[in-house]
Amino acid sequence: MAELRPNRAKDKLAKGEIVTCLAGVDTPHLVDFVGQIGIDSVWLEAEHGPVDFEAIGDLSRAADLWGMTPLVRVGSTDYNTIYRTLDMGAMGITVPHVDTAQDARDVVRAAKYAPVGGRGMYGPRQAYGVTDYVKKANDQTMVVVLVEDIKSVNNLDAILEVDHVDVFHVAPSDLAQSMGHIGDDEHPDVQRTIDESIAKIIAAGKTAGTTVGAHNVGRFRDQGVKFFYTSLNGWIISGGREFLDALGA
Repeated sequence: MAELRPNRAKDKLAKGEIVTCLAGVDTPHLVDFVGQIGIDSVWLEAEHGPVDFEAIGDLSRAADLWGMTPLVRVGSTDYNTIYRTLDMGAMGITVPHVDTAQDARDVVRAAKYAPVGGRGMYGPRQAYGVTDYVKKANDQTMVVVLVEDIKSVNNLDAILEVDHVDVFHVAPSDLAQSMGHIGDDEHPDVQRTIDESIAKIIAAGKTAGTTVGAHNVGRFRDQGVKFFYTSLNGWIISGGREFLDALGA
């Protein structure tokens, strides 16, 4: 019989290790291509980007080839959307605008089978040939909630009390907007709020994540962040500028 594919990102976090997650790879070819880099997980964009339910199967298969964890960002805490995303082959979900403890509980309920949650019973792609799939899926399915509104920051103590969340990810852009600093992630008030939120997550014994680039990844690593989201878009822009600068020189 087959075995459920191990969730590399979840396993590394359980060991206290750093996990890398790359966004902007929303075709199977690109997912397959970036596998050679050594990235732990791919962030497949179904909130803002092109990923729909039908695409998740091939995207997650491409991730499987390299042992990367396919995470899909859905658009909301909607129950059916979350478990259908997992049924299509995702090994984890990331959920935006988790502003209350009840929001976090709703995410867990949709992502986990009983007795942990109430995910709809079905034999999804990841279950093919796997015995005792339901229990194994609860162990391997990864849950990432986004702390990206000042309301979420204000409710963070209660949100952190919700079990079965693997990463509490502090996202800067929407947070800046909710604080009245739209487009200014680097505003001192925003950066202070991010730092304080990360410190609170870690002090609670939970795993902190955030969005980074090469310019600030070291700072957040030193703060104790373990889950690092970055985008292929930034790599393309920096690489393109480096090439054009070299050509001009």
